[in-house]
Amino acid sequence: MLVERTDVIKLGDKFATVLGEDVQVGQPAPRFKAQVGAWTGLNPWTEVDVLAETAGTVRILAAVPSLSTSVCDTETRRFNEEAAGLGEAVRVITISADLPPTQKNWCAAAGVERVYVVSDHLDMDFAGKYATWIKERRWHRRAVFVVGQDDRLHYVAYMPALGEQPNYAEVIAAARKLAAA
Repeated sequence: MLVERTDVIKLGDKFATVLGEDVQVGQPAPRFKAQVGAWTGLNPWTEVDVLAETAGTVRILAAVPSLSTSVCDTETRRFNEEAAGLGEAVRVITISADLPPTQKNWCAAAGVERVYVVSDHLDMDFAGKYATWIKERRWHRRAVFVVGQDDRLHYVAYMPALGEQPNYAEVIAAARKLAAA
């Protein structure tokens, strides 16, 4: 049973219910399964163990409410641009509750090819384990995590509001530092 917290983030002028306990830097990154939306070599709806599929790389995990919102669109496009300069040692993975075909179509229309996009729609496995689940909307609250090759969390940032973007410079610096180690 996931802990319910009602003092974390607001939807409009009311606090929303967030399910799960926030993860912390230094702890092992919780393993999770999701369905492929856009992932080179895999078909939509294919279930993947994301950390196992990307083992040996640094992972930037970006949880977003929905790719169809302007802030999520901007964030995912920005990470796609940043990914081009990070090389093969770093994988950027965006997780949303959008359906896999919606994710695939959005990526094709947006020209996003360097970000792996997965759907947490079916069972919200990621959302519960990383405490990004907003119960009232069945959305993720915006958050970014950097997971090292050691499968530990090295960077954790939960945005205080859905409309806030992550500190891209901090995220990229953390990923580069880990990839260079």
